[in-house]
Amino acid sequence: MPVESKYQPHDMVFRHLGPTGLKVSVFSLGGWLTYGGTQKGSIVKECLQTAWDQGINFFDTAETYANGDCEIEMGQALKELAWPRDEYVLATKIFFGTGRKEPNTRGLSRKHIIEGLKSSLQRLEQPYVDIVFAHRPDRATPMREIVEGFTQAIRNLNMAYYWGTSEWSAVEIMEATQIADKYNLIAPVVEQPQYNAFHRERFEVEYAPLYQQFQYGTTIWSPLASGLLTGKYNDGIPDDSRFANNKDFFKDTVGALNETDGKAKLEKVKKLKAIAEKYGATTAQLALAWAAKNENVSTVILGASKPQQIVDNCKALKLLDKLTPDVMDDIEKILCNKPVPRATLGRERPGWC
Repeated sequence: MPVESKYQPHDMVFRHLGPTGLKVSVFSLGGWLTYGGTQKGSIVKECLQTAWDQGINFFDTAETYANGDCEIEMGQALKELAWPRDEYVLATKIFFGTGRKEPNTRGLSRKHIIEGLKSSLQRLEQPYVDIVFAHRPDRATPMREIVEGFTQAIRNLNMAYYWGTSEWSAVEIMEATQIADKYNLIAPVVEQPQYNAFHRERFEVEYAPLYQQFQYGTTIWSPLASGLLTGKYNDGIPDDSRFANNKDFFKDTVGALNETDGKAKLEKVKKLKAIAEKYGATTAQLALAWAAKNENVSTVILGASKPQQIVDNCKALKLLDKLTPDVMDDIEKILCNKPVPRATLGRERPGWC
């Protein structure tokens, strides 16, 4: 009996996930700080359905989000929505565990990679995830063991199709890739880093050799700098904002807004608003389009506590073609924070790092 398709791409843009054949929507939906935490039950299902209706096919979570409750909430929503499993891409992350005290329930030992992922799949009520990320580097575990652990999860246990890294250094990613090549193991193909108009150095400079040598993919988080680039914090902290709902987590960030650097960022956001309005867009949509404009971004992970936020953010797709080199230059003049590329000393060669 043929499977009925429930997915329509609409106006969504798709990109390959790094060097793989897997295609992901340029905007995706993640559960950090929302699902299983501030948002539970039917609202999670509504957000996933709204994302799906916008053409989003990639959904992201992690074992540590709400100590596992994010996976439970998203898993329940996916079960009720009953989309064909081959029509969406699902990712989770392993490292931090779910708050238990036993020392082997966190990190990247082979034991926790395998058992942590098994537990994630149980919470998600899924037979596999498409991508499993190493949520942080584990400097207490030999890199060969880490690469062997993810290879076992993929090659032997069929619990994932690909693995990636999150907030790893370029050197650590290079080491993992070289070990995989040397020992016939599976190399990581994608990094999940923070990237936005105020946080650029690692993504644009440190990772540059990874894009050039391996076509390494990226699923970026915090594209709106935790909401700072929306303009909602220009005149204080709204009661229903992410900063207000996660006071302990963002205490230092909120405090920094009253310092010189924080005030300078708020002034930049006000100037970006003028550019956005010229194109009938919001500051948030401009910031999202700016991030998606980078060809090394595979997908921009959106966070949303309400369905309408997803609809509004996906309107950033209409801005992509409007961000001409001249407009990008105007934005660059406001940001005034373009990282300095690595020195080549006159020995650059196109296509090489």
